Amino acid sequence: MAAPKRGRSASAQSKPWRSLALILIAIVALTGGMFASGHNTPRLGIDLAGGTSITLRAVAQPGEASSINKTNMDTAVDIMNRRVNGLGVSEAEVQTQGSRNIIVNIPKGTNSEEARQQVGTTAKLYFRPVLATEASTGAATASPSPSGSGSASSSPSSTPSSKASASSSKTGSATPTATATSQGRAASDALKADSTSSASPSASASATPSADSSAAASAAAAKLEAQYTALDCSKKSVQNTAGKTAKAGDATVACGQVSGVWYKYVLGPAAVDGTDVKKAAAVLNTTTAAGWQVTMDFTGKGGDKFAKVTGELAKNTAPQNEFGIVLDGQVVSSPSVSSSITGGSAEISGSFTQEEAQSLANMLSYGALPLTFKEDSVTTVTAALGGEQLHAGLIAGAIGLALVVIYLLIFYRGLSVIAIPSLLVSAILTYVIMALLGPGIGFALNLPAVCGAIVAIGITADSFIVFFERIRDEIREGRSLRPSVERAWPRARRTILVSDFVSFLAAAVLFIVTVGKVQGFAFTLGLTTVLDVVVVFFFTKPLMTILARRKFFADGHKWSGIDPKALGAKPPLRRTRRPSAPVDPKEA
Repeated sequence: MAAPKRGRSASAQSKPWRSLALILIAIVALTGGMFASGHNTPRLGIDLAGGTSITLRAVAQPGEASSINKTNMDTAVDIMNRRVNGLGVSEAEVQTQGSRNIIVNIPKGTNSEEARQQVGTTAKLYFRPVLATEASTGAATASPSPSGSGSASSSPSSTPSSKASASSSKTGSATPTATATSQGRAASDALKADSTSSASPSASASATPSADSSAAASAAAAKLEAQYTALDCSKKSVQNTAGKTAKAGDATVACGQVSGVWYKYVLGPAAVDGTDVKKAAAVLNTTTAAGWQVTMDFTGKGGDKFAKVTGELAKNTAPQNEFGIVLDGQVVSSPSVSSSITGGSAEISGSFTQEEAQSLANMLSYGALPLTFKEDSVTTVTAALGGEQLHAGLIAGAIGLALVVIYLLIFYRGLSVIAIPSLLVSAILTYVIMALLGPGIGFALNLPAVCGAIVAIGITADSFIVFFERIRDEIREGRSLRPSVERAWPRARRTILVSDFVSFLAAAVLFIVTVGKVQGFAFTLGLTTVLDVVVVFFFTKPLMTILARRKFFADGHKWSGIDPKALGAKPPLRRTRRPSAPVDPKEA
């Protein structure tokens, strides 16, 4: 008689060590990655580490409901990031939450009031004439070389040019023409000339500058020259702070990035204010090879100012024929001009991608933030209070774990040898993955997330209990342990999967429809639910299969938790052969 074919599940059960090896390899690999990354502990949220959390909600203006989209939200996050980093905060976090909210988390040690003023408000945008500029690479010997004419043309990235007026070209390998000192002196001379021509000794309309005003202009120019010479825009700490506090009417130094190279600038007083830009938009020019362009429409006064400054700049040579578009003290674009731009509109073109053109248009159109934000909540937690909350959360988790272990020891006795290691494996995987998700996706363990991890202890234990009870049911039917394990597993597996699917679905819905810290609870609950399935399939079941072959469990020891007598099992099931049919004497 041929033996029945062994199915796929039977083959898998004959090699339970393979599943155990897989999960142990996964634990070792993840743990190694955690130590290699240098992040050995989960990243703590504001409520546990201490700091300030600001929740901002985008508010659509009348008739502009469609303005709240991913592109505008990403632009707002980028600008807010730059502002918060300008405060000198190294671990600040700015991220979108849902489709309308932005969460700004600032660690302890930062002035929360200043942070609230920096984020969520419209920044100051100025058009300033460029007096000098060069690549800031430490060697300080490069000077940009202008190119182009009155037609709209530009170099890639943030160095656009303006139609009928502007063009510019900066690259990392600019033509060496001047040292930082000589460029600074050129800027100083230009500033002196500008100050002298506009100075007056009194309120009367005298055209001759006084000695005092001339001396003040010389002193200011010398100071600016020294700042420019010392400025190193290759340093990250300088890039977001240089020129940030300068007043509109003062000359200043600033930094700006072009094609991955940081440049330093000397900029004159603001000639056009960001509020003078009525509208800006990114458009695709399909008639020429210009590609994506940014169009600007000025207000009446703004158009007059822009025509005046571009007319004056067009008389100069590079780089003093450029104007810098300065946002939050940083140069985001510096087109050069060859003729005056009149008519109240201009067009900036260059090798833009759609995202770059849209970002520049947003900056020009809105002064900085493309959306209006309302402050929904501000939470400030001291480091001491955060430490107390973390301590309380850890104690609650330890108590919950201890109660589960005690329950397993009392009701399942020897089977707890399987359940407790399974809980430990689940805890290790949860901890390591949370530690890796901190630098990976910015996950921060907050107090609700700790609550989610505590709830997960019960969910994981519930899966073990379902499996153990299915095994006991089979033993009560009179079967021995090994066939009971294999017959109980399909039924237990189905129940575990359905139960975990419901838990995961609830966590996913909670994560989508909620905002703020509640999402931490939902994320942790969903993560631990997925890990519960992994642990049960690749650790608990294979370990149960292996231990079922041991005499202590197979013989149903009274402390094994599966003693047939204690469970009230029926007599063992035995196969009996049917009696053979009687032989007819006649046939014999």
